[in-house]
Amino acid sequence: MSGPLDGIRVIEVAGLGPGPFCAMMLADHGAEVIRIERPDAPFDATDPLLRSRTVLGMDLKKDEDRERFRILCQHADALIEGFRPGVMERLGLGPEVLLADNPKLIYGRMTGWGQSGPLAQKAGHDINYIALSGALGMCGRSDGKPTPPANLVGDFGGGGMMLAFGIVSALLAVKNGATGQVIDAAMTDGSALLTSMMWGFLAKGFWADKRGVNILDSGAPFYDTYETADAGYISLGSIEPQFYGRLLQCAGLADDPLFANQMNPSDWAAQKVRLASVFASKTRAEWEEVFASADACFAPVMSMAEALIHPHNQARKTFIEVGGVAQPAPAPRYSSTICDDPLPPSPQRPDTAEFIASLIRQSDRVQG
Repeated sequence: MSGPLDGIRVIEVAGLGPGPFCAMMLADHGAEVIRIERPDAPFDATDPLLRSRTVLGMDLKKDEDRERFRILCQHADALIEGFRPGVMERLGLGPEVLLADNPKLIYGRMTGWGQSGPLAQKAGHDINYIALSGALGMCGRSDGKPTPPANLVGDFGGGGMMLAFGIVSALLAVKNGATGQVIDAAMTDGSALLTSMMWGFLAKGFWADKRGVNILDSGAPFYDTYETADAGYISLGSIEPQFYGRLLQCAGLADDPLFANQMNPSDWAAQKVRLASVFASKTRAEWEEVFASADACFAPVMSMAEALIHPHNQARKTFIEVGGVAQPAPAPRYSSTICDDPLPPSPQRPDTAEFIASLIRQSDRVQG
């Protein structure tokens, strides 16, 4: 795979969710990712998170495969593992061992609660991690319970993407003369980081510490979704005054005194009722036509199937097909570096011993 990470080799210990997502991102941008799975692990050709990998079958509970794993890591730049704290150490494959073998190795550890702290050994999932960080408490309507935003905030934004950033940052440090190190990527920490702007708003008195009453969490009528006549939905993000003014013009409310003071929260409930009535009067397609020429921060709410065929997404090739499976394309994009198209998950597993032997020969040639 070509890309800005061409020449970087990453060993991925098979897991679910954020670890594979991190590995997918690195592979999308040119890294060689070698995924270590149990020899009897089932093959899944439909999972985008597994694209662009070489897969080796290893049982890390066996002495022979642990030794092979150590050899792989001696010839790698980074490692991704997502076990609970202490599991890799009990296998004899913890940071002390692998960094002694390869002092430049970046040892990436993906967990929910982190490598330390009172909850480090507890089970959990995305919803639990973002609950503790305060992120989940921000999601939902004021008159309802907290609503998890799928598992986007903990697993992927605060987890896998944060680990990918940490690995690339540590790789840059090695390039500048630093030694390898351990990356402690916790979804609780990462999801907390994603809420940084709200903490700034809170300090300014611009954010209430409750959900559904603020400018960005469905509290404001001009930053929300509304149902249309055909049971579709549209989204508004008309925060700035000029966009708010164009929203009112398109909705036929420019002269309505109820909307004269945009930032008065005491008017928001009544404004929401009025806007809901207005948007329920036309279909989603009709509102798209009304807003087509207006710069008002408007967009229809797409289903997954609709997103695939929206003209803007098609023009930018936001979604691609890999191995017959529709999925998001790699992001971000570069002005001069060309990234290869992702490869579908492959059922082919090279012979482990021969693969490692060829890897060692390759490394010897490079060093020679």
